[in-house]
Amino acid sequence: MTTIKAYGTESPTADLELIQIERRNILENDVKIDILYCGVCHSDIHSARNDWGNAKYPLVPGHEIVGRVLEVGTGVSKFKEGDLVGVGCLVDSCQTCSACEDDLEQFCEKGMVGTYNGPNKHTGKQTFGGYSTSIVVREEFVLLVPENLDIKAVAPLLCAGITTFSSLNHWNIKKGDKVGVIGLGGLGHMGIKFAHAIGAETIMITTSPDKAKDAKRLGADAVLISKDEDEMAKHKGSFDFLLNTVPVKHDMNPYIQLLKRDSTMVMVGAIEPLEPMHGGSIIMGRKRVAGSLIGGIKETQEMLDFCGEHNIVSDVEMIDIQEINNAFDRVTKNDVKYRFVIDMKSLKTS
Repeated sequence: MTTIKAYGTESPTADLELIQIERRNILENDVKIDILYCGVCHSDIHSARNDWGNAKYPLVPGHEIVGRVLEVGTGVSKFKEGDLVGVGCLVDSCQTCSACEDDLEQFCEKGMVGTYNGPNKHTGKQTFGGYSTSIVVREEFVLLVPENLDIKAVAPLLCAGITTFSSLNHWNIKKGDKVGVIGLGGLGHMGIKFAHAIGAETIMITTSPDKAKDAKRLGADAVLISKDEDEMAKHKGSFDFLLNTVPVKHDMNPYIQLLKRDSTMVMVGAIEPLEPMHGGSIIMGRKRVAGSLIGGIKETQEMLDFCGEHNIVSDVEMIDIQEINNAFDRVTKNDVKYRFVIDMKSLKTS
């Protein structure tokens, strides 16, 4: 085992602070990564504060990791020292169930292992995430990052990026489709970029008129203010697909009215109870409300390759690790455009 620096918390009410954690020595199929950048996801905050009731402490967040390969095990064939790589939300799965065989490790029937707060079979404790100087990950869960991209802005692609890309990809969104992205935040801004790159007619749907300018900068063709009943009525029954990124409880019924017959609204933001949905709104028109998580490793690599081809990265604000507690507070207040990314050099020199 190797002892390294990390930032973590000892309880749901404590700030994150400098701690020491242990990483395993590399095994035959492992890749050791020097972490250069790590994104800050809202899930990091929920986990650190035990909002979901399953946190194990000490907890070291971070599942949007970009770095360089330091060392590889003797059985590793896909990566070599110096490669630019990424690690997303999961670092292990059973690899044998039907979900894993279908390259859907995120739905592993035996439980996927999260990059942090997951069961670490090597130590018998929990996994520790990317708010640390390095990480050791089995080869199958490491991703190759295109070298042409701005690497500090790649990190959020490993969560916000794949979450939105996977939805558009699974529902076969194509050039010319009319796509609505509901909510402009970390997820929503990536949804706009991907839908625009695909060639869809991309409409930003928001309650805030002041977000219109930024939405168009990101690639939206138009902006629909959901509080404007007249404008909502004009778009009724016209959307091929809606990507709903709203992270809190809300009324879905007005958005369902926007869907065409046989079309789908996919929920990717609100991991909590929602306002009641009127059954008639989906029965009349054979409409669907579905959910989607991140993608599997194969699809995540496809997403990164797509980003490399279209030069897509996240809009980020850089911070040092010592600013993480303030960043958590700002994320909860929606005070970031659109993702924080930690420069991990600040941890290595602390």
